Amino acid sequence: MLSERLADAVVVRAPAKVNLYLEVLAKRADGYHEIATLMVAVSLYDTLEFKEETTGDVRLRCNHPNLSTGPENLISRAAQLLRRRTGCEQGAHIVLTKRIPLAAGLAGGSTDAAATLAGLNRLWRLGLKRDELAELAAEIGSDVPFFFATPAAWCTGRGELVEPLVLGRALDFVVVCPGVGLPTADVYRGVTVPQQPQNGSEIRQAAVAGDIGEIGRRLHNRLQPPAEMLCPAVAAWHARLRALGPAGQLMSGSGSSVFALCREHEEALRIARELRVAGTCRSRTQTEEGMNADVFIVRSCS
Repeated sequence: MLSERLADAVVVRAPAKVNLYLEVLAKRADGYHEIATLMVAVSLYDTLEFKEETTGDVRLRCNHPNLSTGPENLISRAAQLLRRRTGCEQGAHIVLTKRIPLAAGLAGGSTDAAATLAGLNRLWRLGLKRDELAELAAEIGSDVPFFFATPAAWCTGRGELVEPLVLGRALDFVVVCPGVGLPTADVYRGVTVPQQPQNGSEIRQAAVAGDIGEIGRRLHNRLQPPAEMLCPAVAAWHARLRALGPAGQLMSGSGSSVFALCREHEEALRIARELRVAGTCRSRTQTEEGMNADVFIVRSCS
């Protein structure tokens, strides 16, 4: 996260993430799944602006018409949790500029929640340390603590146990977000826990070494098959990316976004260009769900 203190506001840029690896290890008694995942923050950002609210209320406004700004929003939940735990009675007016697509497996809600904890901690001058904010983050959602350990981390438990990891080099991606989202719970309901899960040691070593070829060969997401059953567009976009010859391609998180891992920035430019040209050639009468998509060129955050 990148934050800036202005005269009357705090502004935080909240990055998306992609999963280079995601294995499901077990079904837990609490209903969650035990997982192991390698997450990387990337340069696709939401922006949150925090200003003092003299009424003592926390108000949220967003530019995205389909995103609720009610108490169920993770931003609102993060703000209220921070107030309860610190006894803070100050208010805030929060403006969210949403760029990360919804229900895409890019952790848009989770990164916004983490940014809220960080932004309000600074706005309200609470003085909480990063590890204290990360502990609060774990109560909000499984992916939220990761954003206090960026740019990359190995995450276990339900995703909230975070071990920071140093990438051997910057990674370039093309991210494709189909025009249809996938609810995380629906995807997990369709997953089968393998009898012999992969352990992910090879991709961890490759990421630390900066070996793009080996990372590409080791990309893995146990959630992709059930996501493809729910949304055939995931499989279709995965095949399109593979045909363009990147180092590797994979669905991120629980979908529906799919990314290409590129060997260099120039390859990312080429792949994005070819996808966009192909898109302009499709018939205007194309009605297959999810085959219209947003295409982003991103890089791992530093």
